[in-house]
Amino acid sequence: MTAHKAGDPTTLNRLYGRSSGHKLRKGQAELVDTLLPAIAVLAEGEITAERLFGDDRPLHLEIGFGGGEHLAYRADLLPDHGFIGCEPFLNGVAQALGHIRDQRLANIRIHMGDALDVLRRLPDGSLTMVYLLHPDPWPKARHAKRRMINDGPLALIAAKMKPGGEFRLATDDPTYLNWALMVMQRHAGQFAWVVKEPGEWLRYPSGWLETRYAAKARREGRTPHQFRYKRLG
Repeated sequence: MTAHKAGDPTTLNRLYGRSSGHKLRKGQAELVDTLLPAIAVLAEGEITAERLFGDDRPLHLEIGFGGGEHLAYRADLLPDHGFIGCEPFLNGVAQALGHIRDQRLANIRIHMGDALDVLRRLPDGSLTMVYLLHPDPWPKARHAKRRMINDGPLALIAAKMKPGGEFRLATDDPTYLNWALMVMQRHAGQFAWVVKEPGEWLRYPSGWLETRYAAKARREGRTPHQFRYKRLG
């Protein structure tokens, strides 16, 4: 099996997946109407820590944050860092807004849409950490070009990361696991797998919260795999 070098998400310029699901509760709808505009990523122009938070601070990007529990956990753990969360699914955004409100997190900005739109507007070398946790696996071979782990998105992520920065990847899907390892190996000149012992990828390293999705996968008999990659200089 080989990965598509053309027709991946960066060249398709199209967002795949649902944008909304069940109807929002009244409180969630109010958060979308009031809190989201206040913390939304700038609609135009370059995206920098100074423009988002008013100062120069380490920037983290989570691609597809689901319900936002991992995003909120990391932001609470590192209050002097800035976090950008990207999620196209309205219900997930509403859940994340609830975490932000309840935990009084001032260091998160939200983009309800395609993470590639944010990545393209970030300065090169601006990201300290990037998280891609349990992305849509698109298991059919003809849909492989829709996967975020593809040559185009990875090259873009690499360009936006600082040397020494960390890219965290997780999946519970066997097909996506094999695909991701293959594509990441092709980018070994940009990313070094951080691993010290066999089986380390089956455990959560310090500072990595298990999401509700990963816990559900475990209950249903799927095994979450966690990988850490260092951005090479």
